[in-house]
Amino acid sequence: MTIAFEPFAPELRADPYSTYRRLRDEAPVVFAPEANVWCVTRYDDVMQVLKDHDTFSSNGMRIMLMQSGKEGPPPLEWRLFRFIGLVALKARMHPKNFGTARGLIMEDGAEHSEMRTIVNRGFTPRRIGRLEPRIREVAAACTARLERGEDFDVMKDLAVPLPVTMISELLGIESGMLDTFKGWTDTVVESISTNEGRADRLAAPFVDMFVNMSAYLRKTARARRKDPKGDLISQIVAVQDGKQLSDYDIVTFVMVLLIAGNETTTNLIGNAVNALLDHPDQLEKLIADPTLVESTLEETVRYDGPVQMLFRQTTRETEIRGVRIPKGAMVAPILGSANRDERQFGEPDRFDIERRAQGHVGFGFGKHFCLGSSLARLEARCAIEALLPHLEKRTRIETRREWVDSFLVRGPTEIRLEARH
Repeated sequence: MTIAFEPFAPELRADPYSTYRRLRDEAPVVFAPEANVWCVTRYDDVMQVLKDHDTFSSNGMRIMLMQSGKEGPPPLEWRLFRFIGLVALKARMHPKNFGTARGLIMEDGAEHSEMRTIVNRGFTPRRIGRLEPRIREVAAACTARLERGEDFDVMKDLAVPLPVTMISELLGIESGMLDTFKGWTDTVVESISTNEGRADRLAAPFVDMFVNMSAYLRKTARARRKDPKGDLISQIVAVQDGKQLSDYDIVTFVMVLLIAGNETTTNLIGNAVNALLDHPDQLEKLIADPTLVESTLEETVRYDGPVQMLFRQTTRETEIRGVRIPKGAMVAPILGSANRDERQFGEPDRFDIERRAQGHVGFGFGKHFCLGSSLARLEARCAIEALLPHLEKRTRIETRREWVDSFLVRGPTEIRLEARH
């Protein structure tokens, strides 16, 4: 049976999970013609795609996110020449070199291993663990409005500024650049994971962001090579075993980090708070036993994960569940569906903070398991622990829920809380 399904459809934002269930039952491998993507929805099949790097190349992430789903150069038009001119004159970089720049989530084999080895130094458990006092300090500052009894928006007042502050400080971005950095994040997400943004990659907001960010990062990287600091950029520009990231690699890496380091954590916090408020019995259980925070976050990633799908490109003709997929095709393993697969998780549509949610694929799997997952978990844990004493004293202001306009990441745009009277 054929089911019409488009993974990028805006109407899917409010509730993708009922559609995912129908797909798993009736068409677990389905072609979406508008997106030109084969969608895979069952847990075992998603795992097959994530494990088989030889057949399913991570170049699919480059094509879908960096090239708007189309291989090859963009058509010649005046906006392309504007882009080329600005990159060359303002950023002092060669635009063509970005086409071969390495991106951690877009590489396979030796290239991926080499790049991961370089950037791993900035995400060691010891380094992340040392950040906890500062994360708690920022979380406390963000929740000060609650202490004063003021109205509070979980997203604007906590879930957004906490990870933006931490990833900025980790990279070594000046404190005065935080608002600019957040603006870059919003532009990146809008440009690579909304239909409108992908359709018009040469729109002025994206071009201006890309040029300004490239210029800033190139200048910063070169300064760190001459005078290293203790920040992440200093770590990744250092020569390691004769290997070094180019300026182009660094710009691409930071663009990915803007999503992985900011949006993922922001939406993990927002989705966790929404799930707890939607399930008062689970909130009461967590308030009674705050040691359940970590399992609450793992269950949130499974139940309503901040990243809904990834992309791969087939290197040869292959078959999944009897469906033939041609060579060079785009494949989307849908993580949000795999984590609700009743074949893997009992009562998957039930939010249970005591569930053993191990085995979820919310942070990916294998060689491409999310590099920043430990940082995301730590930031989210500190945020929920700072917020938890106030949740039983607050009421969510019920409005029509709005979701981030993105097919890649999932999270609310606001969660407004008012003091109970």
